[in-house]
Amino acid sequence: MQYYNALKEKHRLIREKHSDNLNLRIHRALSWLKRAEELGEDKDLKFVCLWVSFNAAYAHEISDLELSEIQHFSLFLEKICQLDQDKRLYQAIWAKFSHSIRILLDNHYVYQPFWNDYRQGKTEWKEKFLAQKRVINIALANQETCKILSITFSRLYTLRNQIVHGGATWNGSVNRDQLRDAINLMQYFVPLVIDIMMDNPEELWGEPHYPVVKD
Repeated sequence: MQYYNALKEKHRLIREKHSDNLNLRIHRALSWLKRAEELGEDKDLKFVCLWVSFNAAYAHEISDLELSEIQHFSLFLEKICQLDQDKRLYQAIWAKFSHSIRILLDNHYVYQPFWNDYRQGKTEWKEKFLAQKRVINIALANQETCKILSITFSRLYTLRNQIVHGGATWNGSVNRDQLRDAINLMQYFVPLVIDIMMDNPEELWGEPHYPVVKD
C-alpha cells in the first residue's frame, strides 16, 4: 500500500493554513516517504528512508541536548497518540500489527542492552529483557497504545543504528526477519503520523532540524 500521493495532495490543499515550520517538516517527511515507496524490494534503503521520514517529522533543534534521541521520539509519539482522535493508531496496533509487533519485541537482536553486554561478554541483558517483556505483556493486555508504540520504535531505532552506522551488510541475510517486520510497521505508521500532524496544525511542533536559510 502506498500513501505518498494522497498525503501530498492533502498537504497541497491545506498547507496555506499551516506554519512554515510545520510545512517544512511535512514537506521533508513526505519527500523521504516518496523515495521509500519507490524503492521496491531494496529493504535496507527502504527502511532507512522510512526512518528519515519519521525523523524529519519529530526532530527538534540540534542544540537541544537534554534528551536522548529515544526520549525525543517517545515524547513525540505520546503527543501523536493524544492527538489521534479517531484511534487509528490503536486500531492499527491491535487489529493489524499485533502479531508483527509481538515478534519484533521478542527479538533480542533489536534490543540495545543485548549489544551493550555482548561487547563486554556479559549476560545481564537477559534479566532486563525479561523484565521489559513483562512490562510489554502488561501493556499488551491493557492495550496501552502509546507505551507499545514507544517500545516498538526504540527497537526499530536499534535496527536503524545497525544499518546507518555500518553494522549490517547491504542485502545481507542475518537481519532479514526483523527488517521485514520493521518495514511492514513503518510503511504504515509513518504516513499515519504525518497525517495526524497535518490534522493538528495548531499544535507546537517545534523548530525543525536545519531550517532553510536564504542568503
